[in-house]
Amino acid sequence: MGLPADWLARFRSYLGAERRCSPHTLAAYAHELAEFGAWCEAQGIADLGAIEPQQVRLYAARSHARGLAPRSVQRRLSALRSFFRFLEREGLVARNPVVEVRAPKAGKRLPQTIDVDQMGRLLTPVAAATPGAAGTVGDPPAGATRAAPAHEALRDQAIMELFYSSGLRLAELVGLDLHDLDLGDRTVRVLGKGSKARIVPVGAKAVAAVKRWLRERVALAPEGELAMFLGRNGRRLGPRQVQRLVARHARERGLPQHVHPHLFRHSFATHLLESSRDLRAVQELLGHASISTTQVYTHLDFQHLARTYDSSHPRARRRG
Repeated sequence: MGLPADWLARFRSYLGAERRCSPHTLAAYAHELAEFGAWCEAQGIADLGAIEPQQVRLYAARSHARGLAPRSVQRRLSALRSFFRFLEREGLVARNPVVEVRAPKAGKRLPQTIDVDQMGRLLTPVAAATPGAAGTVGDPPAGATRAAPAHEALRDQAIMELFYSSGLRLAELVGLDLHDLDLGDRTVRVLGKGSKARIVPVGAKAVAAVKRWLRERVALAPEGELAMFLGRNGRRLGPRQVQRLVARHARERGLPQHVHPHLFRHSFATHLLESSRDLRAVQELLGHASISTTQVYTHLDFQHLARTYDSSHPRARRRG
């Protein structure tokens, strides 16, 4: 029978309303809890309040033995830990059996980034289609990607500039309302993980791109719509739509790797750290609760330094 449906519904409501998790995160939690529910059913476990830590350890161990990577086991346990913490808070179970359970140790995986030159290429505007211009001399050849309408091109440019300028998460960007940006002060107020608000600077190029988009937005937005970025229906743009438009722009500009919204955030942090060496400032800008989360970017910075050393130091260069 799996996990109680009413408990799952209450947990999902908590994740969405209180923790403001993205739809992607909600789907991931639902998947992990469904897997655990199926395992409980196979084990004949009907009372979640009676689950012991050793049973959770067995679940984690068997997940790993069946080929699940250590990092995936960690995510699985993290979802369960949050679920039981919620149940404990609501008085549905007496304790959290996942607190003492640890996943197999995983090697540190460094976040992907793109270099400054590639980012510049990605943020170079392309020509937008002009309404009613089909069949003109400027049309792309057969089979080529047709340019987006002017308002979409301006919107997409503003989105990408804002991602890179301010290091926003995908959920933070799609959640922006008009009043969250102060273009005069060049700042944006975002609501991050755990409903923690922070104010982040916005670069001059991003401010200019947002202003161009806002001039187009006036004619597209229904009365009362507060969302900063809109889709074709005039309503708030969704996360999947942003993921697709970012990937499309990267392909159109010939970038060799898959580009996704979080890549802007990783690149923002890495490029800023390379220039400033101020780890605490980067932590504040990213909205990380712990500096240990930010420290992963120091490894990327060291890799950059190591490449510079290998290519420049007389004693490091290989002789032909």
